Amino acid sequence: MEMIAAHADWSVAPGKRWAAVARRGAQGWRLEAPRPVGDPAGFAAALLAEGPAVALGLDLPLGLPRAYAAQRPEAGFLPFLRARAGDARFFAVNETLATIGLDAPFYPRRGVKGMTRASHATALGLPGPDDLHRWCDRATASRPAGAPPFWTLGANQSGKAAISAWRDWLAPALAAGAPLCLWPFEGGLHALLRPGRIALAEVYPAEALRQLGLRLAGSKRDQVARLALAGPLLAVLDRLRVTPSPAALTVIRDGFGADAAGEDRLDCTLGLLAMVAVLDGLQPDAVPEDDMVRRWEGWVLGQADWPKGIPPLSR
Repeated sequence: MEMIAAHADWSVAPGKRWAAVARRGAQGWRLEAPRPVGDPAGFAAALLAEGPAVALGLDLPLGLPRAYAAQRPEAGFLPFLRARAGDARFFAVNETLATIGLDAPFYPRRGVKGMTRASHATALGLPGPDDLHRWCDRATASRPAGAPPFWTLGANQSGKAAISAWRDWLAPALAAGAPLCLWPFEGGLHALLRPGRIALAEVYPAEALRQLGLRLAGSKRDQVARLALAGPLLAVLDRLRVTPSPAALTVIRDGFGADAAGEDRLDCTLGLLAMVAVLDGLQPDAVPEDDMVRRWEGWVLGQADWPKGIPPLSR
């Protein structure tokens, strides 16, 4: 089956948004060199115009924590997101705890006294700071906890990416009937793959690194560390039967470049390869058999490790 797989490494700054794209044909997958995303709607439209089914991974939250979702009137994350089109108040980042509420959950705009995740949770009416996380955000045996979707300050935050993508692209696009479908809310990834529409999934490069069996010796911001990863990464491509284009091979062997975008080129490539592993059945398309995960919280594509502190379910 012909197919296009892509992964966009998201950022609030448009210049930091890079995407890797691979196309599957009769000879297997062919990986292209990473390129800037540009306008996300235009990027998506260009992929659709090629004809085959498209799977697009996004490095940002697709879902809401269950303790927050339980207070919402909508039936799930998809109708919630459609209803947020043009909702400026929802996406405004609160400067103080006093203005936080169900329809204004993002915090904080800047560092202030009393700025803790515990106080943020209390202001949202949640039992505790852990309830700011979705299940897939929580720590597992192999990685620490990820950032909660509504937190917007510091290095360990994903709220700004959520605001940027939801407000400026996904909410308006879904409200307008764009041919986008979201995994896992609308079904399994393979079931969502149809020509004429894009299947979106949440994919994190740090999680992808683990799923691919890779280890980065140092910071991804360091070209030397990225250069050391070139050999193992090419071995992964060989294992996944992904053939890099000459330009992609040059980028990998060069440690994804010496400029500040090098880490973004690496991230989108890792995310894409993790998607290929799921699409080819080498990594499970697994989602917990939990109603709140499937309707509200979502999941990280390929994540098989169970979150700590959550009783195991049949998955």
